[in-house]
Amino acid sequence: MLKTEFEVIISDTDFERFVEFFYRKSGIYFDKSKRYFVERRLIERIKSGEFSSFKNYFLFLRYQDSGRELQELINTLTINETYFFREEYQFKCMVNSMLPEIISRKKPGSTIKIWSIPSSSGEEPYSICIYLLEYWKDIDKWDVEVIGSDIDTSVIEKARKGIYSKRSLDTLPKDIFQKYFNHISDGTFQISDELRESIRFTIVNIVDETEMKKYRGFDIIFCRNLLIYFDDLSRKLAVENLYDALNPGGFICLGHSESMSRISPLFKIRKFPEAIVYQKPLEEEE
Repeated sequence: MLKTEFEVIISDTDFERFVEFFYRKSGIYFDKSKRYFVERRLIERIKSGEFSSFKNYFLFLRYQDSGRELQELINTLTINETYFFREEYQFKCMVNSMLPEIISRKKPGSTIKIWSIPSSSGEEPYSICIYLLEYWKDIDKWDVEVIGSDIDTSVIEKARKGIYSKRSLDTLPKDIFQKYFNHISDGTFQISDELRESIRFTIVNIVDETEMKKYRGFDIIFCRNLLIYFDDLSRKLAVENLYDALNPGGFICLGHSESMSRISPLFKIRKFPEAIVYQKPLEEEE
């Protein structure tokens, strides 16, 4: 057992019960190696709510009608670290390889849908928009819808505001930075109104089949560095939900350390010059 400076004691049994509960609610599993990280944040929530013990807090967490505390805890325990143009080679693949193939099957006037999940504080979906505007020669010929989604309500609010520190922006070419960002205060910059208004940000749990049914008809999904936080069962469920969200022939991009072939046989591997991505087979291939 761990006794903290706040005199909150979380036993081995308590920790196991919490991990199981959090897994059922979010699909995210914390093993024993993450115990210190989880306990520190649990204790912060217990202290902020002035609960007398972990058991009292856990009872409240499980039965609160609004689910507000569970959402606060999800916000606290999910890790959101990103920056603009992260893993840029996939954006190059999007404009040079994936999109040309997608529009070859599209009817004129139809919409191209791109989904960033988890979108975190918005760097990825905004990067997608910037890359399309700057580097895709056919951008003026098509309507493009970009959606950013996350389970964390706090980062979605940050994404909607579009305010970033210089650290998040250091990877951008200087001309692009100057074109799309306005200086707000010392060390902070806000992305242009036009870009902020062009993206729809939503809250979604990727392992919740009911929530995910609202998301359909996507041509490209960026789901990078999320599946590594799930166990095998949740990972398989998430991938099946993403598969259903894609149009036939649509593509999904994972993080550089992730491999779809280890998770599910649903997708086929596509090796483009810029990147390896995964494709939902066309209907005639299924």
